[in-house]
Amino acid sequence: MATLWIAVFSYLMVWLVTIIGYTLGIPDVIMGITFLAAGTSVPDCMASLIVARQGLGDMAVSNTIGSNVFDILVGLGIPWGLQTMLINYGSTVKINSRGLVYSVVLLLGSVALTVLGIHLNKWKLDRKLGVYVLVLYAIFLCFSIMIEFNVFTFVNLPMCREDD
Repeated sequence: MATLWIAVFSYLMVWLVTIIGYTLGIPDVIMGITFLAAGTSVPDCMASLIVARQGLGDMAVSNTIGSNVFDILVGLGIPWGLQTMLINYGSTVKINSRGLVYSVVLLLGSVALTVLGIHLNKWKLDRKLGVYVLVLYAIFLCFSIMIEFNVFTFVNLPMCREDD
């Protein structure tokens, strides 16, 4: 029953974020990497916080990395597999954001810089490292948003708006 409630609230959250983004003229990718990502990451953040307070830093870091790998591989694999094998056999799922390639490169760079920061901090999780990764996240968001709004190069068509 809990899984059903999670599915219902997840659907509602995605629907609301989509409607809000459309209403405000914010591209789906930006809504996804900001509001949707933050909303769905709260349980992971709480779990990492709990184990980090227990002195289990390895588990906290492993949880964040593992949950993101799971989200990417299973969270995309299952819906795409169902859509292309069961719902509409042989169909394809179109990704509309050509800027997503740049965001993935930024993500990989962020992960590498995070590991480098942990290494340079002698594998200790402390306030300084926390500030460092939050700054990395802010930089990631800024660059991803600028990419989606075609600041550096043209990667996305303008959003279609209905005239009232």
